[in-house]
Amino acid sequence: MEEVFHGSTDREKLKIVNDCDIFARNAREHGREDLALATERRAIQLNAMQHGAESQAEKERLQAFYGYELIFTSKNNRNTRASRTGQMIKRHGILEAVARAANRLAETAGYSALCEMGLEVFAFEAVVVGYPDLISREAVERIKDRIESWNNEIG
Repeated sequence: MEEVFHGSTDREKLKIVNDCDIFARNAREHGREDLALATERRAIQLNAMQHGAESQAEKERLQAFYGYELIFTSKNNRNTRASRTGQMIKRHGILEAVARAANRLAETAGYSALCEMGLEVFAFEAVVVGYPDLISREAVERIKDRIESWNNEIG
């Protein structure tokens, strides 16, 4: 791969979210959407690692939260926080907050936007159904049906 982006193209060497943002912007300017996407994934991972998740479920839910924030940042062309979801995390903890967000009767805005960005693995719904023992069976079925419906619409 080219070294157009001020050094190595190995995204794992990126240790600071701000560096990821700069790298992704440079990648897009050079027509490398693949590198930009990989770097955005790395930024999501770095953000989640800062919280010291105690389980894989917490780690994946934190990544989903930061993926959700990335939607707003991309949409607004500036750093934007998902403040209501952040408040819910403070009140209920990451596991419960993401389960509540995914289990709402109304669709979350994030899933289709994350699919369009190639980041659907970070959708609240995707990470919640990965741990069905942490939420009710009815909620799992509702979320699975929603994901299937969205995939049929998108795909």
